[in-house]
Amino acid sequence: MTELKEPLILSGDAQASPWVQRFAPLIPGGEVLDLACGSGRHARHAAALGHAVVAVDRDAEALAAAAGLGIVTSQIDLEEAGAAWPFGPARFAGIIVANYLHRPLLAAMLQSLAPNGLLIYETFAEGNAAFGKPSNPAFLLAPGELLQLAADHGLRVIAFEDGVVNSPKPAMVQRICAVKPDFPREAALLPSF
Repeated sequence: MTELKEPLILSGDAQASPWVQRFAPLIPGGEVLDLACGSGRHARHAAALGHAVVAVDRDAEALAAAAGLGIVTSQIDLEEAGAAWPFGPARFAGIIVANYLHRPLLAAMLQSLAPNGLLIYETFAEGNAAFGKPSNPAFLLAPGELLQLAADHGLRVIAFEDGVVNSPKPAMVQRICAVKPDFPREAALLPSF
C-alpha cells in the first residue's frame, strides 16, 4: 500500500537551504545522492561544489528542471508497491534529503553511504500541523527521531536542530548532519557564530 502524499515544500527557492549550504562543503570527494530532489536546488549546489550528483525523484517534470552539468537524473518512485532501493552499499560520499520522509527507505539509504560519507537531512517534525502542511504524522519526524536514526546506524552527529523556523515560512523542522565512522573528525570544520 502506498502512503498518502502531502506536499513537502518548505521553500520555492531555487537556492539550496541554509542547512545544506552550511554542511555540503564537508562532503568528501565522490558522488552525491539528492533523494527526492524536486527541481534540483540541492543537486545543483552539490554539482557546483564539484561532485557528480545522482538526482532522484518520481516527478518527471521536476527532474527535467533538476538536470544539468554533473547531474544524472533518475525517475524512480521508491514508494510504489514492491519498490526496492536501487543503489548499492557504500556508493555515495554524501546523501542530501530535504522535505521528504519515507521511513521504509532509511536503512537502505544509509547503507549506500560510503564509510567516510556524510548525511545531510532536514524535514518537517511533529508540531508542524500548527503551521500548515504537512500535518499527517506519517510525514513528520518524532522528537529526536533523526538522532535515533544516527545512533541506530553508527553515525556520528556533527550537528542537530529540532525546532521552529520562520523563514522561508514558519514550520517545525528537524535537521541533522551526521557522518560514517571513517569521516575524519578534523574534517568537520564548523563555522563560528
